[in-house]
Amino acid sequence: MRIVPVFPGAGSAADRWDQANLFFDAKDYRTAVDLLVPLVEEFPSQTGTRLLLARAYYHSAQLTRAEAELRHILDLDPADAYAHLLLGRTLERQNKDTEATPHLRIAELWGL
Repeated sequence: MRIVPVFPGAGSAADRWDQANLFFDAKDYRTAVDLLVPLVEEFPSQTGTRLLLARAYYHSAQLTRAEAELRHILDLDPADAYAHLLLGRTLERQNKDTEATPHLRIAELWGL
């Protein structure tokens, strides 16, 4: 299947979300980021969009940005076990093991 990019801000939010997911699934994380950043700006309280953005940052080694998004998600929803897991992994990749441990323990309590 050929993916035709939608430019950030073009199309409906649902279309841009679908495109971002397609690029993420195709492992084109940087293009997914380009599509997700405007969506997060448009809908800042939607944690699902922020989580996909954080995952795209993580997979494209933009760890500081991933960490910031994950901390924002946890500010909105402190019980998000997957956000704790990904934050823990992100902190580990930055050699911040002491900071990572509590997040990884929370995720483990939820079976992740």
